[in-house]
Amino acid sequence: MKLLRQKVISEGIVLGQGVLKVDSFLNHQMDPFLMREVGREFTRRFAGEEVTKVLTIESSGIAPGIMTALELEVPLIFARKQKSLTLTEDIFVEKVYSFTKKESNEITVSKKFIAPGERVLIVDDFLANGEAAFGLARIVEQAGGTVAGIGIVIEKAFQPGNRLLKEAGYRVESLVRIASLDDGIITFVEEDAELSD
Repeated sequence: MKLLRQKVISEGIVLGQGVLKVDSFLNHQMDPFLMREVGREFTRRFAGEEVTKVLTIESSGIAPGIMTALELEVPLIFARKQKSLTLTEDIFVEKVYSFTKKESNEITVSKKFIAPGERVLIVDDFLANGEAAFGLARIVEQAGGTVAGIGIVIEKAFQPGNRLLKEAGYRVESLVRIASLDDGIITFVEEDAELSD
């Protein structure tokens, strides 16, 4: 996705230790036009997968998730990280570790929102080690659903998430793949750069 790559180049800030700050268009302030294009691209890539729901984690996954769900004309579910007084029973719970925040969270989804037989597309903002995607996939599978695929806005290809998810049998589609953040320079995976030019 050329538009997304341009945003990463022009507005992404490398903070070191494998951390890329994209709060001007994805993680804090959101670019709705870019998110609409992200949703359209995920819809194009997962056409034919008969997706019945989109699943993400609050909060940074919600914008790309809702735009994808809108394009697919299906509901969006977001797993909660924060405890809720209204979400205490009949829930799926998984523990996930955040690479960026260096902390574990319990994520929860109400059992009433994923039925057996559902085909669920997982969408998230970043892929590093795959912890969030694996946690969401376990929830889908506990519910008796099928993971139709995993859509990632920005993948850190220098970390093992993509490989681990594919080895586990999941289809992963990343819109932008970053090969390196060394020396404060954003380097993209070569084949992605060629495809999007």
